[in-house]
Amino acid sequence: MAKKAHHEEHENHERWLVSYADFITLLFAFFVVMYSVSVVNEGKFRTVSESIHAALRPMVSPPAAPTRFDVGDYKSSLVPTAGKKVQFVRRVQAALDKLNREAKFQDQITVTPIERGVLITIAERLLFESGRADLRPEALPVLEAIGEVLSLGASEEIRIQGHTDNVPIRSQQFPSNWELSSTRAVVVARVLTEHYHVPPERVSATGFAEFRPVTDNLTAEHRAKNRRVELIAVMDDAEQPL
Repeated sequence: MAKKAHHEEHENHERWLVSYADFITLLFAFFVVMYSVSVVNEGKFRTVSESIHAALRPMVSPPAAPTRFDVGDYKSSLVPTAGKKVQFVRRVQAALDKLNREAKFQDQITVTPIERGVLITIAERLLFESGRADLRPEALPVLEAIGEVLSLGASEEIRIQGHTDNVPIRSQQFPSNWELSSTRAVVVARVLTEHYHVPPERVSATGFAEFRPVTDNLTAEHRAKNRRVELIAVMDDAEQPL
């Protein structure tokens, strides 16, 4: 009987090389990836860096050097200045108040801001006798006080207007209220320009007779209100015509 051959299994001592090769492959791949991440395109990096810096410059710019701020020096610009009309009214009223301490005529002069300037209304009885165009002596200090303000050049035009009531006048000197109102306006204009230094090139004189009353002419009191001389100081910052 033949003996059965017995083959012993051969032990493979090189199996570790497979695992080692796999590890080396993975390690190589890892370093390749790390290298690719670490390498930066210098040109693209500079472009992106400059763009970010430009975009953030307003936010990250260094603070300006501190400057001295004096509230006392700057205080006047924080307070709104009065308008030209308001200043003019105050000057006229101050001049008249000073004069009114000696002569009582408070109810005979009004100073009113209007759309294009300031209106000064003077009653006839302060300036003229009834039906006449000769100035009363007590009118001169009043015109002097007003003239001092007008001569400062606060207005670019000064319109002097004479007004009467509706009672007709027919005299050798004044055939109608047109002549009377016009002559009174001219007399006031001449006094202001020739005696109280108001520039004549800025002055005009007009008579409106009885055709621009401030009230009706039904009573003596109302007629007295209509007999007046008006001075309109037209301001250069005005918006609408009178």
